Amino acid sequence: MTELLIKNGFVFDPLNKVNGEKMDIAVKNGKIVEKVNEHKAKIIDAAGLTVMPGGVDIHTHIAGGEVNTGRMVRPEDHVKDAVRKTALTRSGTGYSIPSTFVTGYRYSQMGYTTVMNPSMAPLEAKHTHEELNDIPLLDKATYPLIGDWWFVLEYLRKGDLEECARHVAWMLQTTKGYAIKIVNPGGLESWGFGRNVHSIDDQVPNFCITPREIMVGLAKVNKMLNLPHTIHLHTNNLGLPGNYTTTLDTMKALESVPSDGKPNMHITHLQFSSFGGDGWGNMRSAAEEISKYINTHSHVTADMGQVIFTDTTTMTADGPFEYTLYQLSGHKWVNSDVETETSGGIIPFHYKKNNAVNATQWSIALELALLIEDPWKIYMTTDHPNGGPFFAYPKIIAWLTSRKARMATLKKCHKKAQKKSLLPSIKRELSLYELAIVTRAGQAKALGLTNKGHLGVGADADIAIYDVNPETTDIARKYKAVRKAFGNAAYTIKDGRVVVKDGEVVQNVDGRTIWLDVQTAEPCRIDEQMKNKFREYWSVDYANYPVYDHYVKVKDPITIQASV
Repeated sequence: MTELLIKNGFVFDPLNKVNGEKMDIAVKNGKIVEKVNEHKAKIIDAAGLTVMPGGVDIHTHIAGGEVNTGRMVRPEDHVKDAVRKTALTRSGTGYSIPSTFVTGYRYSQMGYTTVMNPSMAPLEAKHTHEELNDIPLLDKATYPLIGDWWFVLEYLRKGDLEECARHVAWMLQTTKGYAIKIVNPGGLESWGFGRNVHSIDDQVPNFCITPREIMVGLAKVNKMLNLPHTIHLHTNNLGLPGNYTTTLDTMKALESVPSDGKPNMHITHLQFSSFGGDGWGNMRSAAEEISKYINTHSHVTADMGQVIFTDTTTMTADGPFEYTLYQLSGHKWVNSDVETETSGGIIPFHYKKNNAVNATQWSIALELALLIEDPWKIYMTTDHPNGGPFFAYPKIIAWLTSRKARMATLKKCHKKAQKKSLLPSIKRELSLYELAIVTRAGQAKALGLTNKGHLGVGADADIAIYDVNPETTDIARKYKAVRKAFGNAAYTIKDGRVVVKDGEVVQNVDGRTIWLDVQTAEPCRIDEQMKNKFREYWSVDYANYPVYDHYVKVKDPITIQASV
């Protein structure tokens, strides 16, 4: 591979505490190095431009059964956003659920290089990896749904954390997964019987276990296995008025798990878990209460789940929530129950400025991002496509960095939402350094991706360059120019190769699938009893269940040495 030298750019690299310094970045063999031969290297003149690590998305639904079903349910999406082929790129469709190739192109055009698919039914892992393999230009990983998995519930009920840990390690290896995903703990199993749980101390039918015990138990398992990312948690009562009290109870419950001053939980799409009020008529923001807690505790990270005013598609393993949304909206609805593993639902949805609840949701996410003082604790997402398509990120960047931009949008919102919003009282505007944290450095750190999210020697040469001159551009006032720049990267560099120039894909490369190869002292005992359970409860035989190495197009396993 050719050597590359990026010269004279304004570099924002928070993991190495570089804040807009003019400096050069040298690349060789896909890695960042101390120096290269300037006479032989390809030169990119980044004078007057902003240089950051490639973007990292900790939570975006881009592959798997629910995504593929969503594409089938939304043919109107395909008509609205057909994408033509070019000499270099494939044709495809969008809008809220872009096809695989379009997903890779659009992320790369924004300067993103690594994305994490946050929800995978283990039974559907092979299909998920087939779709991940099809997405170009990006490194990616996926999180298996483990929180309501029958075996895990049984081990936790018995208090056998060591065997549970061995089983989780086996599951991560079997599915080529990256993190423990928990959705509405206990609620998914309850949904199989037409029920739900409504507090973290409700009993899960047939298992004599509570959501509190599931979350705390799996957080302890996560620590025993020394996994790079914490438990990735979708809270109970998501999307319901007054649910902030459940979120506070959840964060307090995890205080019982030793964390050594480090995070032991990540709450995803926090906006959907920060509602006050006791009904839709008086639903309000509880961002202030949630932010106060997170500001004074070190064991929690979260991502925004920002709402975008647009037509989109909601999809989640939280079957009870999707049924509630179906009742509220009356839209077409898909419900699923994946054998002994998880549930799910898919519903089209349109967020509107003139809807008081939707506008309040829009405000809540921004309030959280701005009221949580430490940007290393809160990251930019839309919970794509649930809050809106990921390619709306430049809009969010404008709202985060410019009070003028967000106030311009707020003035177009429902009057009731305007009165409830905390945004008029918030003057904070994120700097480019803070923006680099919430869009890449913080997310890479939370994921434990040591080669991502920074520009230090030895890091993967994943780099984004934007047409923003921090010396001459007031990003708060020139928010439209900033939005345009972050939507069309001047350069996106993946593994040392220029793949996007001036917002256009100029080279196709394959990304890697990242997964954990967890090594335990004693392997999980996959005995005859478990194989019998497969024959009794699953539609596939145990031998057909695992994702073998040849299913993963390009693998980059992270080996974790577990203590059990």
